[in-house]
Amino acid sequence: MDSNVNPILVQAYRGDAVESRHRGAYAVIGPGGKLIAAQGDIDTPVFPRSAIKVFQALPLVESGAADALGLSDEELALVCSSHSGEEAHVRLAGAILAKAGLSEDSLECGAHSPQDGKALRMLIKMGEEPRAIHNNCSGKHAGMLALAVKLGEATTGYIDIDHPAQRRIARVLDELCGIDTSALPVAIDGCSVPTWAIPLRNLALGFQRLVSGETLTDARAGAAHRLIAAVRAHPYMVAGSRRFCTRLMEAVPRAFVKTGAEGVFCGAVPHARLGIALKCDDGATRASETAMAAVLASLDVWTGEEHERLSALAEVPLKNWRKFEVGHIRATLP
Repeated sequence: MDSNVNPILVQAYRGDAVESRHRGAYAVIGPGGKLIAAQGDIDTPVFPRSAIKVFQALPLVESGAADALGLSDEELALVCSSHSGEEAHVRLAGAILAKAGLSEDSLECGAHSPQDGKALRMLIKMGEEPRAIHNNCSGKHAGMLALAVKLGEATTGYIDIDHPAQRRIARVLDELCGIDTSALPVAIDGCSVPTWAIPLRNLALGFQRLVSGETLTDARAGAAHRLIAAVRAHPYMVAGSRRFCTRLMEAVPRAFVKTGAEGVFCGAVPHARLGIALKCDDGATRASETAMAAVLASLDVWTGEEHERLSALAEVPLKNWRKFEVGHIRATLP
């Protein structure tokens, strides 16, 4: 993305003076694929990273594998998550694997410490090392493994671009986002699965189709509806304690949002059939969170109370180590 093109979406203030500026771009797509709102360069491909986990989960549901294994809505929400590694997250990831007849040894996402401080301290207190099941993507990987088991495919190497699981995901992206993944840049995500670079315009289109059902088969539209409903019903599972995705969907249950690494955020407004995608050029999560709240608040589709709650998330106080309020982060969107 060209930072010379993209406007300032978010500013950080220390006192009353601007200390930092975050440039970026966003697109909002409405019914019929119409561009409703946009700023900046929305046509240069960007890596969506974890923001598209709901797309990666679609084959699990539309294939019938989720029903065959008896996966609950709470477990499906975890499949779409970037969780904090809290006890409930780890327990549910293990439950999905157990239903597929597997253990956490099958996970190929790599290990990292729980993102939640309390969960990390508990692990240290118990004298245990972080395992793959603590990885924020372990729910997604458990879902991919469950799909492979039910379809009789190899459970080793499921992260490889040529594995049937990843080929299915590529087709989902092609069909929902109106792209050709074979012609786009592809790389390896933090959890070792493929990630394709997709323009923000097309990502927003994909989320618009996901919640509207436009251009989708009945089976895919039903699977999409089930996943979105699961995430909105269990927002804690999609992120965790004090996390932005969880807090926003708890505050405004009619919204759907999902963060991705390096300043990417995607979302949707199911009742208005809108899809949203944004990226902050510098990869700052604090900026992408604030910008997403502001983009949502700018849409004339909310009740007064919903609008107030979204607006409150679009301006965040900055505090120092003594908990003094020293400034704030504020979106600059209209």
